Formats: sequence, structure tokens, C-alpha cells
Amino acid sequence: MKKKWLKIFSSVLLLSVVAVISYYLYSIVHFTNSISIASNRPPIATSSNSSTDGDQTIEIPKWEGKERINILLLGGDSRGEDSGRSDSILVASIDPVSKKVHLFSILRDTYVDIPGHGKGRLNSAFAYGGTNLTRQTVSELLDIPIHKYVYTDFVGFIALVDALGGVDIEVERDMHYTSKADQHLYDIDLKKGYQHLDGNMALQYVRFRKEARSDFARTERQRKLISEIAKKMQSTTGLIKLPGILESISPYIETDLSPKEMLKLAALGFDLDLDHIDEQQIPPFSLLTNEKVGHAQVLGVNKSKLQAYVKELFDADTSANE
Repeated sequence: MKKKWLKIFSSVLLLSVVAVISYYLYSIVHFTNSISIASNRPPIATSSNSSTDGDQTIEIPKWEGKERINILLLGGDSRGEDSGRSDSILVASIDPVSKKVHLFSILRDTYVDIPGHGKGRLNSAFAYGGTNLTRQTVSELLDIPIHKYVYTDFVGFIALVDALGGVDIEVERDMHYTSKADQHLYDIDLKKGYQHLDGNMALQYVRFRKEARSDFARTERQRKLISEIAKKMQSTTGLIKLPGILESISPYIETDLSPKEMLKLAALGFDLDLDHIDEQQIPPFSLLTNEKVGHAQVLGVNKSKLQAYVKELFDADTSANE
């Protein structure tokens, strides 16, 4: 009798595990299809070893490439009303062999060549030509290919953090800022100290710049928070909440990654060492110069030295692989 009940229990447990896995796979596939603008979406189907849903087969494919992939991460300040400018500009560079990750936050006031528009602040590229022109501008600035992009705005950022259940962060200082232009919707009011931030508070944390180090400190906070979000997504808690997270953020995210590419990156992401991400401000302080253009202050940079700096970082990863 005992063996019979044990067999029944084992069967129920196995069916439960299969059901949960199928639900997660369905959530991921549905999410990747809903946010991708890739014109040729390859089928996600495929092998007898995969989980099944009726007559369709769903498989999480492995990342097979050996070449570094660079993804542009853009946070817009459009508030959902117009194109605006890019409020946050980051590049995530992943070496699939060494599993090393570089996270570059690029100073938006960097004075750069914007193709077809002469010189200007980097974040102006988004207003001129959206993600495509921003991608081209960043690629030429760093002399690296930008393979793909992911874009979200303030609302999407808040939805992501809230869906994760918030994040725990050490707020370095009191942060206060008000703006009548936004009907006080994006006012900032945070106290110094270690605390739990919901989506709205997290947005305040990464946007604050009314201090002596201005955008330098702001980009540090962006890298810090993104790293915490990535680690929470990779945790058991993040995995449990994954279907709800994907459903919450899909209306606010756009990417040219195909569904299959997103699934591959997701699989690769769980192998990455997120506790040792190389987080850097680009351009680094040593390569910056303060310049005045008209009546405006901008950040100048020696482009050839900056490109050599980035190449040296990537070469170090290649040497480690060998």
C-alpha cells in the first residue's frame, strides 16, 4: 500500500513540475513575441526532448556563438508622449566564452559626431533619429558593432521593478527635486540609507542628478541598480515571479532581438557571473575634457583614445579565454 501511494505521489509531483516548466516556457515565448519588432521571427520549435503544448514543441535554445555580443540599452524620457531624448544610454557587452560582462553607462552629455547632424550631445541622437541613429552614433564613438538594442521608458522601468517586488539599495544621500513641468509626477524625494525601493522610488534613484558630480554620480547609480535587478532576475525569487514580470513589462519594451535570440540570451544569462560585472562610466574621467559650445558646457573626449581603451578591455577578456 505504501509503495502504491509513493508511486501516485511521485506521478503527481512529476506532472506538477512538467506543468510549471510548460507555463514558464509559454510565458517566455509569449513575451519574446510580444516585444520583438524583428521582421523575420524564426520558429521557436523543435525537438523531441523539449516541453510540449498540444502538438507544438517549445525549446529553450542554447547560445551557440563564440563572438562577443554588444547590446544597446536605452531608457527614454518621453513619458509616453513624444520621442524625447534618451535619458539613459548603456551598452551591455557579453563574452559568451568567458561569461564576462561589461556594463558601460555612456555619459549623455558627451559631445560626439551624430551622423547626418554634425556634432552634438549624445542624447540628442535619439531625438534626431531614434534608436537607429543612437545605435550608429554609439557604434562609431566606441568603434564596436552594436548588434541589438532594447528600449524602454519611465513607465516600463517602474513596471519592471514593481514586478520584481522592488530592490534593496543603499541610497548614498538625501535626494530632493521637484518639477512643475511634469505636474510633479516625477518629483524626487529619497532619504539617505539602506532601504527597499519600489518602482517609482527606483526611478527617482537613477534619475537624480542635482549634485556636484551630476551625471557622473547618476550613471554610477544606474549601473548599480541594473546589476541588482539582473541578480534578482537570476535568483530563485525572480524565477518564481518570471511569468508575472514578463506580462507586466511587455507593453513598455521594444527590441530588435528576435524571440529565438531572446530565448538564447536568457539561457546564456543564467550562466553569467553577475556578481563580477565590470561596471564602467564611458568615457572614463581620464579621457574627458570640459568644453564650451556656444553658451553650453559639454563633455569632450579624444575618440581614438576612447576606442583604444575599450579595445584593451575586450582584449583582456580574449587573453583570459586563451
